[in-house]
Amino acid sequence: MTRPAQLEARGWGWRYATRHGWAVRDVDLRIEPGQRVLLLGASGSGKSTLLHGLAGVLGGADEGEQEGELLLDGAPAASTRGRAGLVLQDPDSQAILARVGDDVAFGCENLGVPRAQIWSRVRAALDAVGLDVPLDRATSALSGGQKQRLALAGVLAMRPGALLLDEPTANLDPAGVTEVRDAVARATSATGATLVVVEHRLDAWLPVVDRVVVLGDGGVLADGPAEAVLSARGAELAAAGVWVPGIPPPFPPPPSAPPGATLLRGAGLVVARRPGEPVAGPLEAEVRASEVLGIVGRNGSGKSTLGLTLAGLLPPDAGRVEASPSLSAGLAGDPISWPARALLTRIGTVFQEPEHQLLATTVRGELEVGPRALGLDAGEIGARVDELLERLRLARLAEANPFTLSGGEKRRLTVAAMLATSPQVMVLDEPTFGQDAATWAQLVAIIASLRDEGAAVVAISHDEQVLTALHARRLLLGEP
Repeated sequence: MTRPAQLEARGWGWRYATRHGWAVRDVDLRIEPGQRVLLLGASGSGKSTLLHGLAGVLGGADEGEQEGELLLDGAPAASTRGRAGLVLQDPDSQAILARVGDDVAFGCENLGVPRAQIWSRVRAALDAVGLDVPLDRATSALSGGQKQRLALAGVLAMRPGALLLDEPTANLDPAGVTEVRDAVARATSATGATLVVVEHRLDAWLPVVDRVVVLGDGGVLADGPAEAVLSARGAELAAAGVWVPGIPPPFPPPPSAPPGATLLRGAGLVVARRPGEPVAGPLEAEVRASEVLGIVGRNGSGKSTLGLTLAGLLPPDAGRVEASPSLSAGLAGDPISWPARALLTRIGTVFQEPEHQLLATTVRGELEVGPRALGLDAGEIGARVDELLERLRLARLAEANPFTLSGGEKRRLTVAAMLATSPQVMVLDEPTFGQDAATWAQLVAIIASLRDEGAAVVAISHDEQVLTALHARRLLLGEP
């Protein structure tokens, strides 16, 4: 059995050097060895920051300012690295080596695990998370959901005293959520490790945790057994943005008009991340004005690749993507051949990983990139940016560095940056990733209003509730 870790926060807070205001503050919390804790809170409440602090990876004084203290087994958390294993919100940033087996083995090697034990641990960890790929598979060839499984396998192989998971199932299909949740439960039962998991959706994790902690602006808002916290304070927590079972967020009204003209068509389309290595197709796809097309399927079925191909960012492996005359407006050929500036007002894209499209050093600057590229005057740019900052609840973060935002805030920022150029077609990959109930409802309402204003929306999502709320027409990839 692994020796489980004890975690403690004493009046702890953290403020990034490149962000105004405290990311989290006044946290007093003690987690006993072996406890399983679900950490909740609204988007931006400091959940990810707390996990990074407990793992000892927040950085020094040049990266931010700390008050209070974080302890792991009674010692400063930053001095006990290796006792806590952290799965990051962005699994791409946790893939270190080029091959799957080597990546999972990396942590064990750094901990000095005997070589004879490492590869048995690697295989057991991959089996536990359901990542059934060869050990020499390129990590860059994995889908977003597969990378989440890879990151979790790397941490499980280390057998840490505390397992800290930041939205480990956010990009997984429903079957994958259950599979990974069960893998975590088995691992903690087998090793005795302390578990702290951050998730916005409670349903999947409530059966395997024994305590719920809710963070807010004033530190810990609620703490106790899940059933007691949710029954006593469910309505209050829901109002604060926490997903509470039985209290669904509001849905927007149905579409105000029937679907319009086809703006993009995939004909005999085969899609691939790498030429000659198809992941989906041949298939037919129509993207119509005033409609949401929901692309669904299991992890690795090619959903994101199809979205990038329709958006003109990847060439078809076979077949073609055809744009209507109203969308192409004089441009010839497949959208992959269009210049970048032409795509700005025609097809906008929000990537699955927000970090892949952040360009500026401030949130405001990020929203100005597209309008500046279009040559808009300063007054028009300022008006668009101010409206989007308010609409997406980012105004208080206008001067913050985008890379210091929470995952949910980064997602809203990339959606806002796309909206800043008013494209006719919008391709959104997991648009509600990392959102609390309140920001989820706001994003869904924004997408619905864009649909009703005549935009064509492609939504790639494992969140069935999103597609239902938007009355999406579904395109299923792979086997049901």
